[in-house]
Amino acid sequence: MKKNQLLQAGSLSESRRKFLEKAGLATVIGTFGISFFTSCVSSEEPDSTTPPPNTTAPNGITISGSTVQVNLTIQNKLAASGGWLLITSAKTLVANLNGTYVALSSICTHSGCFDSWSFTNSRFTCTCHNSIFDTAGKVVQGPANQPLDVYSTSVSGSTLTINK
Repeated sequence: MKKNQLLQAGSLSESRRKFLEKAGLATVIGTFGISFFTSCVSSEEPDSTTPPPNTTAPNGITISGSTVQVNLTIQNKLAASGGWLLITSAKTLVANLNGTYVALSSICTHSGCFDSWSFTNSRFTCTCHNSIFDTAGKVVQGPANQPLDVYSTSVSGSTLTINK
């Protein structure tokens, strides 16, 4: 075979070029799915400065802007001293300490985890990296080195109100 027979040159027609572009795009979308191209859009990232929308759940918890109300007759996890709640939609921890209620941010100051907590011996533990906080939000054990935000609480009748 001669060397010049191995090389060929030419140009694609406009319609052929468009066909190949569409076929290539269809192959990529078919392989990865459309979510691949939209999964990291920054507009879908939650805005931590915007309060959650008004929501009422059948579990007795109502969230309206920066106010969270807990119906203590429905939400009986707070009935006894040592009882506690993690309200993920409000990013809030609540505990009953001998009839007094404390509320803290559930956004760990170490890495921002907000939905992995435990509560024992009047200590909140972020189970993402085991930072421990007391009921006043102060760091007892790191790796976190900043306290949790503390929210005011009040009780009227059977409703606990948390103001963030």
